[in-house]
Amino acid sequence: TSITSAKIQVNGVHLHYQQTGEGNHAVLLLPGMLGSGQTDFGPQLKSMNKKLFTVVAWDPRGYGKSIPPSRDFPIDFFERDAKDAVDLMQALKFKKFSLLGWSDGGITALIAAAKYPTLIHKLVVWGANVSVTQEDVRIYNGIRDVSKWSEKVKKPLEEMYGHKYFAETCEAWVDGISRFAERSDGNICQELLPDIKCPTFIIHGEKDPLVPRAHADYIHKHIKGSRMLLMPEGKHNLHLRFAEEFNRQVEDFLQ
Repeated sequence: TSITSAKIQVNGVHLHYQQTGEGNHAVLLLPGMLGSGQTDFGPQLKSMNKKLFTVVAWDPRGYGKSIPPSRDFPIDFFERDAKDAVDLMQALKFKKFSLLGWSDGGITALIAAAKYPTLIHKLVVWGANVSVTQEDVRIYNGIRDVSKWSEKVKKPLEEMYGHKYFAETCEAWVDGISRFAERSDGNICQELLPDIKCPTFIIHGEKDPLVPRAHADYIHKHIKGSRMLLMPEGKHNLHLRFAEEFNRQVEDFLQ
């Protein structure tokens, strides 16, 4: 089946999304920092089971093709994204749906699952964290300067945004997410985890250079009945690098 692209007005902004498949089970893919459906979920849009699932990948406000507005990072940006994501799916007339969230999208998905429990069927997160430590801030500052990124990671984002917007938004993200470290416990949304009632699957790449394993362990421990899978060779982008295994594991869980 083909992949359609469209925009829909949600909460005062025009959000871009891609959609494919005709299954009864709707699934929303939530991208990471600076990400979009196009840059972050190619293998999922292409290869997830189109008969079982209707797959939607969105571009959060200020990312991908959901510009304008320009992206900003107020202290509640994850909550704002969670509301946008849920309202987008409702605008598309999905009564209930599952969330697949990567990195920042994983944090957004956790918040959405906690705050809108009647709407979320199942939840899969990877590369996510619910607090920010001083060690995390050090890691984030290591990616602040996009000119030091590998060509492979940098290229699609530069093509999407142009160098200036890409570089400035990355810096703004580092500043925005680092602010959580000033809170007690570096808290982003730890207190919400016990409110997540849907079946939850946490995947962690043991070689993830951006998100230490302690974050995945914490999420697993605080969501009752959640499952965790460790991928020994997985890095931050394990769903791209090991797309076949990732898709299989996720589809098995969602069924």
